[in-house]
Amino acid sequence: MSEKSSHCALCQRGRLEPGHTTLTLERGDVTFVVKQVPALVCDTCGEAYIEADVTEQLFRDADKSAASGAEVEIRRYVAA
Repeated sequence: MSEKSSHCALCQRGRLEPGHTTLTLERGDVTFVVKQVPALVCDTCGEAYIEADVTEQLFRDADKSAASGAEVEIRRYVAA
């Protein structure tokens, strides 16, 4: 995500810039929050786009958290 991308698919006006976002996933009774997730972020509306490999890692982490019995987990993103 080091280079600028195209226009935002949501607002269709802003440009996507490398940045970070907070992602919240809910699985049943479990809430999994990850801060500082790398993403392309629209400079107009703030919509964030996360790459597929990062999303897959976060889904695996959320599944592990749910399996451990956690109800709420908040963490900072760490690349695999």
